[in-house]
Amino acid sequence: MPTLPSESVSPATHYLDRDLSLLAFNQRVLAWAKREDVPLVERLRYLCIASSNLDELFEVRAFLHLAAYQSQDTKGNYSVGSFEALHARAHALVAEQYDLFNHALTERFAQEGISIVAHGERDAAQRRWVRKYYEDEVRPLLVPVLLDPAHPFPQVASKSLNFIVQLGGVDAFDRKNTVAIVKVPRVLPRIIALPAKLCGKKQLFISLSSVVRAHLEDLFPGRAVGQFSQFRVTRHTDMAIDEEDVKNLRMALRQGLQHRHYGQATRIEVSASCSHELSALLLKQFELPEMALYRVPGPVNLVRFGQLADLVETPSLRFAPYTPSYTASMQQQVRGLSIFDRLKQGDALLHQPFESFDAVIEFLREAVYDPKVLAIRQTIYRAGADSAMMDLLVEAVRRGKEVLAVVELKARFDEEANINWAERLEAIGAQVVYGVVGLKTHAKMLLVTRKEGKQLRRYGHLSTGNYNPRTARLYTDISYFTQDAQLTSDMEQLFVHLASQNHVPKVQKLWIAPFYLHREVISRIDALTAKAAKGKSTRLIAKMNSLTDEPIMDALVRAGRAGVQIDLIVRGACMLPAQVPGLTDNIRVRSIIGRFLEHSRVFYFRSGNDEELYLSSADWMNRNMLRRIELAWPVTDPVLRQRIIEECLGAYLHDQMDAWEMRPDGNYEAIHLPEIGHSAQEALMQRYGQKS
Repeated sequence: MPTLPSESVSPATHYLDRDLSLLAFNQRVLAWAKREDVPLVERLRYLCIASSNLDELFEVRAFLHLAAYQSQDTKGNYSVGSFEALHARAHALVAEQYDLFNHALTERFAQEGISIVAHGERDAAQRRWVRKYYEDEVRPLLVPVLLDPAHPFPQVASKSLNFIVQLGGVDAFDRKNTVAIVKVPRVLPRIIALPAKLCGKKQLFISLSSVVRAHLEDLFPGRAVGQFSQFRVTRHTDMAIDEEDVKNLRMALRQGLQHRHYGQATRIEVSASCSHELSALLLKQFELPEMALYRVPGPVNLVRFGQLADLVETPSLRFAPYTPSYTASMQQQVRGLSIFDRLKQGDALLHQPFESFDAVIEFLREAVYDPKVLAIRQTIYRAGADSAMMDLLVEAVRRGKEVLAVVELKARFDEEANINWAERLEAIGAQVVYGVVGLKTHAKMLLVTRKEGKQLRRYGHLSTGNYNPRTARLYTDISYFTQDAQLTSDMEQLFVHLASQNHVPKVQKLWIAPFYLHREVISRIDALTAKAAKGKSTRLIAKMNSLTDEPIMDALVRAGRAGVQIDLIVRGACMLPAQVPGLTDNIRVRSIIGRFLEHSRVFYFRSGNDEELYLSSADWMNRNMLRRIELAWPVTDPVLRQRIIEECLGAYLHDQMDAWEMRPDGNYEAIHLPEIGHSAQEALMQRYGQKS
């Protein structure tokens, strides 16, 4: 438990470590892979998600700790101590992952007649098939490199599968070079299904790593293969581009993508049996300390075993299919009324993925094909490589409408897809801008301008999530449709600002980062603090993905001390410890990990009978508040506001199946009561799923 503070001690000294909090979130994800009530294939998926999350931590966050370790810094958030703490927790998590994979999951799959067959377990017919597969599909793509002064260690891409091999004997020039590297191409599938005729009544698979391992000798004729190991390097993949110093951001980013996979190494994974000599060589090559070496008792590319989940042909081992309904508040459109006429009756929302994202696509489609629509403006953050919405924007340009696309080129890991869409839209005459130099445009908004008689009317869509139909089936988000004149005018002003870089005018309803959002959030918290200090009943509930902004956390601590009852529903990293005596007695923190990824941001403030509710694209993080274009907007319709309170806040505060509660020491306790428990996500699926 943190040391109890005195009134003069800054709360900041008691905040939790951000990256250890991320690892704690990953622990909660991994817990789903352990749950017996989760279908077996889905348990494997959660294991792979946990492994993928860990990869991202080492790609994005670990470099800061490594740099501090290498420079022997001992103070600050990044230091020798933070490096050691991060890796100690990560090593424990990795050990837990492989123990689960090698025992619980593998044994359960075997009971279902599903196995990954190791080389030593294959019968003669299976070995012949594997041999032919190797000769036809794998061997032509492998080029082993024997290390010597003329053949230095080859460039190894981040997260790629490789082998390091120790050789006996001499090469063709009678030299005793003893170490070779084999790079395994990414185009090859990591899991391969054996033909049914070789499986009997089972579903049998082989891993690519075992195929290569079984035929290493063939790559080095005349040499004796001694010690060898798989290895996988994770590298720092954030692209550092000085936006002030480039003439064309799109071209600079495209060039940067070519080098992304070859940044500073932050972690090496090797087989558990890897010899000390080979692991030492790898550590030296990639300039990493011993703690950055991870010996794993299984495949080093555990993430890619998600392919097995896709290949298993047993529906009962998966979640039952879920088909979302068309949003109830937009049903008039289904009955023949246009979406625009529907919105004249009042605002509408859909709760994804429980309700179908198709309503958003239909909103854009109707705008594209409606001759009265003159202009369409949209932000694009993560649209995906194959997007119906982007195709509709292309069609809108072809139909002569004015299209403005604000494309965020720096959306991490989606840069290439966004660059491609930007180039395609530009090529046909759309106006494409890339937001504001130095800031990411993370706000999600779509604005339609329509000629109605002698007037121009605006119709808007705002969202807590991305315009991506695929993730809209996996993430919980709120889509908000409006014809509110003040709100759509604010949206118009923001689009003009993003294109022109003019000063942001005074807005009426939107909270915009980096200009007003941070200030307004703290102002609302402080207002509750003042009311609570006077003895008034006050409540704050906020749902988000991460809470790491210190000024906001300071304000929450002040509010809690004054008597404001605070509930925080934070999916991932949360640096604010909960219910610490004398510090956060009135603050409770929950995390919900469910079938769908919690992604909606909802902020609720109540004083007496007065209440405000805001939806937002932003988490309470410093980067969202000060280094991004973000939005928060009020929900003033009492029916819609109550619905959001019930579905996004109340249901999650009462969840007793998928919830975790933070203890004062920063650790989380699972709330899982299957006999009597309530799952918020399950209840919403039952409410909104299409009935067969």
